[in-house]
Amino acid sequence: MNKSLRYIALLAILPLFTAGLATDTISDAFALKSKGTSTSQYGSSTGICGLDLCSNYPGGRAGWEADQGSQVAPVAPVEEKHMEEKHMEEKHMEEKHMEEKHMEEKHMEEKHMEESMKMEDAMMEKDAMMEKDAMMEKETEANMGTELRLSRTNVPATIPLHQGYYDGGDVYYIITDSSEPKHAEIITEQQGWKVELAPLLKNTPADALSKVYLFTNGIEGSGIHGYQGQVFTSTPAQADVYSALTAHVHVMWNEGASPRVLDSEAMIMKAAENKEITLTEINVVLNMPQIVWPEGQMMVKEDKTLTDDTPYGGGQILDIDTEEMNVTFIAHRGWGPDGRTIYYIVTDATPSGPAGMMGVVSSPTSASLIANSAAVDLYQFKNGMAGTGPLGFQPGIAVGAPGDANYSPMWRIFMIGWENPADAQLLETIDDINAYKEAGLINIGIARPMDSDHIVNCPFIDPFQ
Repeated sequence: MNKSLRYIALLAILPLFTAGLATDTISDAFALKSKGTSTSQYGSSTGICGLDLCSNYPGGRAGWEADQGSQVAPVAPVEEKHMEEKHMEEKHMEEKHMEEKHMEEKHMEEKHMEESMKMEDAMMEKDAMMEKDAMMEKETEANMGTELRLSRTNVPATIPLHQGYYDGGDVYYIITDSSEPKHAEIITEQQGWKVELAPLLKNTPADALSKVYLFTNGIEGSGIHGYQGQVFTSTPAQADVYSALTAHVHVMWNEGASPRVLDSEAMIMKAAENKEITLTEINVVLNMPQIVWPEGQMMVKEDKTLTDDTPYGGGQILDIDTEEMNVTFIAHRGWGPDGRTIYYIVTDATPSGPAGMMGVVSSPTSASLIANSAAVDLYQFKNGMAGTGPLGFQPGIAVGAPGDANYSPMWRIFMIGWENPADAQLLETIDDINAYKEAGLINIGIARPMDSDHIVNCPFIDPFQ
């Protein structure tokens, strides 16, 4: 019993003893650490071998590693494998980059070759075009000289129509020129369109004139003086006597007479015999080309599209409007004597061949002007520089223009030919013509188509008024 009690007492005291030892050991460790004592058993330099301190393992860390080496399988060198994979990836990327660079260089080389071929083709095409142009230029120079194209060569010109009578029928006509300033002013104001003063027309011989009657009182109307319409004694249907140039007789109703419309020369003569009217010849010549007459009208051009290359043939009129009372002509561009721009229309001509070609009225009576001062010279070209003139060469040059004392709408045509068409130059003035004629570079001759005297009625107008 006593032995058992002693054993139990020993067991009770043992834990107290162990705790004391642990407390002393921890106190000693903190004391050493607080003094900064370097020790192989404590601090950051203390090794761990498994679950214990290496200092408590037999043989220390070396012994523990030796024991571990005999029990644990070697670990594969992960770092070396990773480095090898990275190296392979970099090598693959480098090869891919080199391949892409090669492809890019190949593409650039192909593109460069393609551009080079295009440039070569373009150069060959350019050379071919230059060669073609040179051949065309050489041919042009050899045949007809340099080409000249004026702008606005052909433009529309709308002119007021007047209504009159012939033998009881209606006549529609225009008034473009007057030999006397008073009538030029009166008609300009009345029709709202400029009548040009052409003093030379007063020299027109009688056989180149038609007679027209103008009323100065009586029945109000659209006539020149505000009364009934004019009465004509001929139309283009009577070609042997018709003329656009007209001599005038004033008709005045006498006091006590009963005014009425007289629409023929026969009616006028009858009223004069009855002493109802007084007839007075006046010293004025008007250019009054007829557009519509009882038996017909002037030709209207089928193709109404105007360009700088519109030919002279096929008519000179684009439209006739007897309701709005106007007619639209083609106005052609040319030069005055000093090089100024002029525009003209064509209404009639002689002989019949050129008249038919241009699509205008044939007027044989105009032939009597060939040596008369009522007609003036207009120069056209039959070779040389290709252009917009009536024969396909440069435009013509007139010796007079509106505002000049020697202006007339009746033109005596002369033809200019270059001795060598390759030497052709642009001529713009009468002085140019004279200089080149004196130098022997051009020849000039009067035009005689159909071996006949050639006169053209070409009133100069302002198409933009």
